[in-house]
Amino acid sequence: MTKARILIADDHELVRVGLRRVLGANPDWEICAEAADGREAVELARAQRPDIAILDYSMPQLNGLEATRQIHQAVPDTEVLILTMNNSESLVREVLAAGARGFMLKSDAGHALVHAVESLLRHKPFFTEQVSELMLQGYLSPSGSARGPLTPRERQVVQLVAEGKSSKQISRLLDLSVKTVEAHRANILHKLGLNSVTELVRYAVRNKIIEA
Repeated sequence: MTKARILIADDHELVRVGLRRVLGANPDWEICAEAADGREAVELARAQRPDIAILDYSMPQLNGLEATRQIHQAVPDTEVLILTMNNSESLVREVLAAGARGFMLKSDAGHALVHAVESLLRHKPFFTEQVSELMLQGYLSPSGSARGPLTPRERQVVQLVAEGKSSKQISRLLDLSVKTVEAHRANILHKLGLNSVTELVRYAVRNKIIEA
């Protein structure tokens, strides 16, 4: 019998160890790859084509939202489960729109992770009760569109700028010219009505593109 193959991605090694311990208890599952940032997670997903990708939302270089978009586009058969500390209804909507089929607070992972993986292996969505209630509240009391004004590429640039990367470093990471990166930066500041990189970093933290 073929084992279910699972990729885990989190920039904290202790979290990966914990996930590996819980998932490794099932003899029908195997951890086929581990990533410490979002960009590595996408590369490994393309190479390994896992059945499940479990992604931390807040990762360096490429956060879970953008990693989900790229994995869903490159490996559509891979089911994505997002783990996060934040229970924002807008965040849930964003990751679902990006292609994730499961969303779980890290505080729920100890008792619900196995059930989540079982559901996703059957290609059924999974949400813990807490997240389901949050989504129901948002449905009953809509607060407008959860989509931000930035494109996926602009969000990537915001994250990398907020992490302190130079335009030259960003151009290498995103395979863009330096001139294109500079144009993105200027357009982002104009679009958001910001005047400096410092304000952009605050925006990134406030909108959970990076962690404080």
